[in-house]
Amino acid sequence: MDARIDRTSEVESRPANNLLRRLSQVDYALLAPYVTVEDSAAGQLLYNPGDDVQVVHFPCGPALATFLVPNEDGRDVETILVGREGAVGGIVSEGYLPAYTRICVKFGGPFARIHVAKLEAAKLRSASLRNIFVRYADCMLAQIFQSTACNAIHSIEQRTAKWILAAMERTGDESSVPLTHEQLATLLGVGRSYASRVLQSFRAEGVLDTRRGSILVRNRDGLKLRACLCNDAVKMHFEEVLRGVYPTEEREAG
Repeated sequence: MDARIDRTSEVESRPANNLLRRLSQVDYALLAPYVTVEDSAAGQLLYNPGDDVQVVHFPCGPALATFLVPNEDGRDVETILVGREGAVGGIVSEGYLPAYTRICVKFGGPFARIHVAKLEAAKLRSASLRNIFVRYADCMLAQIFQSTACNAIHSIEQRTAKWILAAMERTGDESSVPLTHEQLATLLGVGRSYASRVLQSFRAEGVLDTRRGSILVRNRDGLKLRACLCNDAVKMHFEEVLRGVYPTEEREAG
């Protein structure tokens, strides 16, 4: 019993990132001396395309990061959101390669950070640590694959509901998401007026409401009925590959 209490206390003393908390005590001890935690504001740029990837960023608590792909018309299209279930920068490439996308802070909050060189040195010392990050890289690729399929086959309405639910799960807020119409349009890859029309239809159905700078969820069950099942597919893969890392309502309640 005392050992379990000590383990729980040790894990809870770490930054509020599920991937870092998934590590064994021995593996986290390899990283702990080099991990720093700083608050980052919404909109802060982490990487531009072509930048050397030298730092891994772990969103903590309600913080979210987003990958944006620049297009020839000057617009950025968001691909995936990453919250406390993961990390951005140097995960798939192992760092020291140019970033392909723009990576920004979507929702502000604390971020744990570690230099890629320190993380790679720790991986060389621990097969189990390497295994966790390889598994997370697989989960991140699954998100990208699912996002590609979602953009190809699902309606704007379904994708709107999906993105809002995904943001709520990661931030832990059951009633609102700090998204503007313009930010939602970027998530969906559509014009602001189109995104506004979708929100207006949801508002007319009593599912959502809007306030300056945020979207209020009035009927979460109704929102789920309008969403595609892409979030569920991603969560199932996370549970199979990295059980306990992806935020769920049941886990947060427990």
